[in-house]
Amino acid sequence: MGNCSTAAASLLNSNMIPLHKLKELPRTLRLRKAASLFGEAERRFVITQKLEREKAEYLCRVTELLVKDESFSSAAIAALETASLDLAAAEAGEKDIRRTLNTVYHLLLAETGRPQSDWDFIEVSGALDLSKRRSFEGMQVYFEDIRSPFNVGSMFRAAESFAAEKIWLSPLCADPRHKRAERTAMGCVDVLPWERLLDDPFVSCIIDAQRGGDARQKNGALPVLPFAKYPLFALETGGTPLADFSFPETGILIVGSEELGVSPKALAAADASLGRVTIPTWGVKGSLNVSVAFGIVMQAWAEKIAS
Repeated sequence: MGNCSTAAASLLNSNMIPLHKLKELPRTLRLRKAASLFGEAERRFVITQKLEREKAEYLCRVTELLVKDESFSSAAIAALETASLDLAAAEAGEKDIRRTLNTVYHLLLAETGRPQSDWDFIEVSGALDLSKRRSFEGMQVYFEDIRSPFNVGSMFRAAESFAAEKIWLSPLCADPRHKRAERTAMGCVDVLPWERLLDDPFVSCIIDAQRGGDARQKNGALPVLPFAKYPLFALETGGTPLADFSFPETGILIVGSEELGVSPKALAAADASLGRVTIPTWGVKGSLNVSVAFGIVMQAWAEKIAS
């Protein structure tokens, strides 16, 4: 290929294995080592916004070595050849190189056969500034028995992006502080107020409150629970299509578990209040991942409030 200078023999640090040693490694080990080189380079670029000339030159030589591997697919070889050109240009300061580093990193991870996960992704947002956060007062959500930490984290991120005021968690909902949830939430667990309930809130007093039973609560006949002052609606099948649903200015959106959806008690509470919102689908599967569906509904609700 000949795109890279021969000065790459001067290594910046111990992580930069000499090319002849890299070439001698067994294929899987060679690919894992190369992946770590590109991953570390991307992390450094995210922090410093630059790639040292010697590092770019060295990685360019690594791509030239890798592209000779005939086990790669034609698409992988094309990506490596493009990366070599990009890295050569980066030596002269002509290119933002992060996408190139990221592409090679994930290409090599996939080639080793190791499943890629959220922790393979590089966080770039940093700490979120709470003082800049906007929220719609009274726009709240209830996660009922969401089991997957990945889904909880993704839903926190969507809720924060669409300016939810608060998230309520059922007693059995996955922990937002689980490392996988925090990783997927990308800082939103720290800036979006949330609270886990110790008991199931969907008991008869909630349904009664939505039907005008506030006086009984004030007289002490029923316990006052957090949801009592807000209208409720559920994300569930068999309801009003998304485009036709009348979103409230204030309320609590109930989202049920991945496997079973919203519980009968919670559905009864929603049906006694604002009802159900449903996302129409046209594919053969006819359903969406809970975090995807939640994001769609939150965007529609936020747009209604903001308009």
